[in-house]
Amino acid sequence: MTHVMKCVLLIFLSVFNAGAFAEPIVPVPEQIPGAKRVDAETVIEVAGRLKNLVIVDSRIPDDRKIGYIEHSISLPDAKTNCKSLAKIIPGKSTPVLFYCNGVKCGRSVVATKIALQCGYKNIYWFRGGFEEWKSKEYPFLHE
Repeated sequence: MTHVMKCVLLIFLSVFNAGAFAEPIVPVPEQIPGAKRVDAETVIEVAGRLKNLVIVDSRIPDDRKIGYIEHSISLPDAKTNCKSLAKIIPGKSTPVLFYCNGVKCGRSVVATKIALQCGYKNIYWFRGGFEEWKSKEYPFLHE
């Protein structure tokens, strides 16, 4: 096995915890440098103030069956890259908000970091995610 193949295998195993459907093992930090961390109330405020806000649901499609924030676009972290972001975000300065299931879910962390690497400048990160949204009994939709 080549060195490159070993590295790819190690990355795969660390991200997917050696299980086909396991949640990714991504540490969920308190902050992501370059992104503004927001809570549920700030999501509502920002969405009301910034009419061009793009809300990205970084969870897998099955999670949206439980519910999702209205007007959010499903783009799982595993499918997030510069090309897929460009399809849903009009410009690098367009405000964009990423969320996933909550503080134990690293999917929005991954997606936010990818967006930063792609050059997006106006990024909001909803760390509490859908778990916080639902616990505060804010309205949501089902697929």
